[in-house]
Amino acid sequence: MPSGMAVSLEGRTHMYQVKLFNKISNAGLDLLEPETYTCSEDFEDYDAIMVRSAKLHDLDFPKSLKCIARAGAGVNNIPLDKCTENGIVVFNTPGANANAVKELVLCALLLSSRNIVGGANWVKTLAGNGDKIGAMAEKGKSNFAGPEIAGKTLGVIGLGAIGVRVANAAMSLGMEVIGYDPYLSVNAALQIQRGVQYTADINDIFTQSDYITVHVPLIDATRGIVSREGIAMMKDGVRILNFARDGLCDEDAVIDGLESGKIACYCCDFASERMLAQPNALCLPHLGASTPESEDNCAKMAAEEMMEYLEKGTIRNSVNFPNLKVPREADIRICIMHRNMPNLIATLSTTLSQNGINIENMGSRPRGEVAYTIMETNDKLSDEITAALKAVEGVISFRIIQ
Repeated sequence: MPSGMAVSLEGRTHMYQVKLFNKISNAGLDLLEPETYTCSEDFEDYDAIMVRSAKLHDLDFPKSLKCIARAGAGVNNIPLDKCTENGIVVFNTPGANANAVKELVLCALLLSSRNIVGGANWVKTLAGNGDKIGAMAEKGKSNFAGPEIAGKTLGVIGLGAIGVRVANAAMSLGMEVIGYDPYLSVNAALQIQRGVQYTADINDIFTQSDYITVHVPLIDATRGIVSREGIAMMKDGVRILNFARDGLCDEDAVIDGLESGKIACYCCDFASERMLAQPNALCLPHLGASTPESEDNCAKMAAEEMMEYLEKGTIRNSVNFPNLKVPREADIRICIMHRNMPNLIATLSTTLSQNGINIENMGSRPRGEVAYTIMETNDKLSDEITAALKAVEGVISFRIIQ
């Protein structure tokens, strides 16, 4: 149990302070009732954080911090281990920006094929030639020719919220689609259009695809998932798209593939000095979620997740603690973050019963080495009882909502 563990007792009219990092869309902030929430970039003590891409790794969190709501999918900017050790729930917003990224990927399919950017930039160099521009453009257009995507095979690595949308849209554009995802969820499987081929072997993606797009999170298991060995299996002239996370494609291997002609085009949302030097690489400035609709959707989802947790103890879309929703049936709700240890829940229950507290309702769920338990009672909790709960070995943090 961390030293100095805080216990918070919150009434139904508790005022929560939310520290904002980056600009958060008003579509989310407007959901926060001013009677219950105060938002500022200047708080030193606060209950929650709302953040987009600001890096929090070097931040000293106050003991009052209960949750961090990331308005976006990736959480590389948040120190997850530190948060878990201190019982701080981290939320993300999966799917909120999925349509925005899907549309950009479809654009990239065409950009990687037709050399549209190169053609547009070249036409600008014709300025000053007056009436000759039309004939000059017509004469030079063959330098920017490229294949159509209809009838070609697209390999989709990762069939989550974005990957499924990309696969379905590519089908509608007349492409053959192969999808790979060893962790395919039931929800995603139900959304995939009939005709999308599913494979359990990523090598099928590498060997059969004319275009490959990556849509997985960046973790140790996926870093460099498009590897030198994988590229060697690919068709000559393959086109690779990465609009998920930098680091999913082995940069050295991709550059070698571009220089040898094995890769006809590499299109990504992450710029680097070396990739910018490659004439057949197209780097965009991380535009995937840069739409007003996406920013609004992410902010709304982040605000809703934060409110559900602060006001009810419900966890939805957490990346470091288990999701848990328990219908409220009593006046007092005890929300406990703890280690996933044998007999710990029994010890908590015994601690309450020995102090005359009757548990009216409860729910618990583990996630790896940690777990989350909600217990409800109508009996008053004294300082001695909360101290006894705090002293149970394995308890990380807890708070009481009443």
